[in-house]
Amino acid sequence: MKLLDKIKLFFVRDKTPSKKLDLKIVLNRIRTPDGTILTSYNRHDFKTHKDANGKTYGVDGGIDYLRRIGDVDDCEELSVYDHQPFEIIRKSFHWGTRGIKGDQPLTYKPVCDLTKLHIKAILKTQTQIPKWVENIFERELKYRDEKNS
Repeated sequence: MKLLDKIKLFFVRDKTPSKKLDLKIVLNRIRTPDGTILTSYNRHDFKTHKDANGKTYGVDGGIDYLRRIGDVDDCEELSVYDHQPFEIIRKSFHWGTRGIKGDQPLTYKPVCDLTKLHIKAILKTQTQIPKWVENIFERELKYRDEKNS
């Protein structure tokens, strides 16, 4: 049985793969029928959109869980998990930043767009991040070193 088939078998009501698969959500995203992309970046980042078809769709849960609102069979699932190739993960995992001085509006940037200095600062100062998130940052640094050699 393919991994994707296993994922489909273990989806629960809130659409999060079962812990039995031990998959981590890297990106929580859908595309609605009118092409609008909804992304939830953190646990309580609830986003909704009233589609051109008159229906409302929503996402929630960030990297903690997948919650979908509306007729989700109409939507394209764009979420990414940690078992996927790193080329996809590095473009999909986003980090919230308020700029180097912390005085800018919050924006979310994919790991591949962060500077090496920023990634190193995250690893040094953000000691509360889960190990699997730390591994993404470490893999990004290694990826860049290997591409530059």
